[in-house]
Amino acid sequence: MANHKSAEKRNRQSQVRRLRNKANRTRMKTVVRRVDEAVIAGSIDEAQEALKKAIPVIAKVASKGVLHKKKASRKISRLTKRVNGMTAA
Repeated sequence: MANHKSAEKRNRQSQVRRLRNKANRTRMKTVVRRVDEAVIAGSIDEAQEALKKAIPVIAKVASKGVLHKKKASRKISRLTKRVNGMTAA
């Protein structure tokens, strides 16, 4: 346990940040799952709408440092590729 005043404050800050990061990560996973479900269901319109909502959420999570910027870019790219593959097929 923290003994110094500054260490106690750092501990409080870490807990708040951890919960905030967890909430952001959960939100991102939810929007990605909605895109995947729409793709599996085969509904092109729903997949495109879900993708439109997912891209800004993923980008925001990356900008907050919860997710690496390149990982976010790769995730957006792969989701877009899956949705665009539906329209081509």
